[in-house]
Amino acid sequence: DVQLVESGGGSVQAGGSLRLSCVASGFAYSTNCMAWFRQTAGKEREPIGLLHTGGDTPIYSDSIAGRFTISADYTNDTLFLQMNSLKPEDSAMYYCAADPFLVCSDYDLSPLTNFAYWGQGTQVTVS
Repeated sequence: DVQLVESGGGSVQAGGSLRLSCVASGFAYSTNCMAWFRQTAGKEREPIGLLHTGGDTPIYSDSIAGRFTISADYTNDTLFLQMNSLKPEDSAMYYCAADPFLVCSDYDLSPLTNFAYWGQGTQVTVS
């Protein structure tokens, strides 16, 4: 079974940084579209960015405006989200997602994209 396990969330002051990790296991396919999303209570899930593990450049949502960076350690099957210049409005539950069949284009960077696998989330609070 595919498992995605996020970690690295926590509380930070505005202007600070956090790095989230998503350790993946159990993939049946060698390449996947992987993404970070976030969600706050009562709001729609918001895409942050995605990366195809076949080697494409990450694609980001305009909302994070260059403050966040997605990277991957393929040796350890880990996806990262480096978040800098954090703002209180970045407070949310952050989720890692993966799907072996998505093209991983701008079109997939949508709150409606139905990724096959999701992690349990890690909470980020910025004050």
